[in-house]
Amino acid sequence: MPTALRTIYKVIYDAVFHFVEDDGFAMASHVALSTLLAVFPFLIFGTALASFLGASQFSSTAVHLIFDTWPEAIAKPLADQVVQVLTIPRGGLLTISVLAAAYFASNGVEALRISLNRAYRVPETRPWYFNRLASLGYVLIAVLIFAILSILLVAVPLALNYTRQWLPKLADIFDIVFSWRIYGTIFLLLAGLMILHLWLAAGRRRVFDVIPGVILTLVFWSIGALLFAYYLSTFANYTATYAGLASVMIVLIFLYMLAVIFIMGAEINAALMKFRVRRLLFGKAASRSAAEAPAEKQSSESRGESEADAAAKLRR
Repeated sequence: MPTALRTIYKVIYDAVFHFVEDDGFAMASHVALSTLLAVFPFLIFGTALASFLGASQFSSTAVHLIFDTWPEAIAKPLADQVVQVLTIPRGGLLTISVLAAAYFASNGVEALRISLNRAYRVPETRPWYFNRLASLGYVLIAVLIFAILSILLVAVPLALNYTRQWLPKLADIFDIVFSWRIYGTIFLLLAGLMILHLWLAAGRRRVFDVIPGVILTLVFWSIGALLFAYYLSTFANYTATYAGLASVMIVLIFLYMLAVIFIMGAEINAALMKFRVRRLLFGKAASRSAAEAPAEKQSSESRGESEADAAAKLRR
């Protein structure tokens, strides 16, 4: 077997073996359920904060960014419920319900942190209160990003109208560039995954260390979403099995699939880092032994010559 294929086999075997041995499927269930429980609180807290900041289009922007990449059969029931929840009028920003929503939204981030720590095989050394504050910070940053995007939704159409008036030849190009649903969602997914892999989990990793898992996660998320949508439209009949809970079960199973892929991406990164370190260590050991071999040979030859000289002197 060629060296490259042997290395790929070892990396995949190590990642899958550690995923199974370290309760990866159970962690995926934890991440899926925590994510579902965090979606509504996140959007409630985000809507309250965005309204305070003057970003009135936050709810529609967040719904599009979160659910546009999901298959329609999965996203539509949940998106409809989200819209109904967000249209309920609420009090000020610092009400107990809004603060509780921020806390429950951070539980989803905590689930991701624990799963990444296990996948990267690193112990958590940071205090619990630091981790909770960091999770709340991630929630706040996500809300601010969505709020900025919702404000841009007002500015972009104005820019397009101005472009059509003064630069009609570039209007089509700007229409493609400002297609925020496509490029914005892809960019946010990529940036979000990079941030989670680099800084959410304990320990330190370089950008080069996490890129393979991030790319594989995005690719297999796309493939998994297409296959799951095809399965729902062709074979599955969750309504007959779960009745009124069918939409919830569909979303949970879909999130479970995404969580398994997410954790496996981190496992692949950890396996690559592991074998890279081994290769470096073995490479240094091999080079050291190769450097020491001529010296040992030379010393043995010099010892042999000195012994021969001593024997010659004795014969004389």
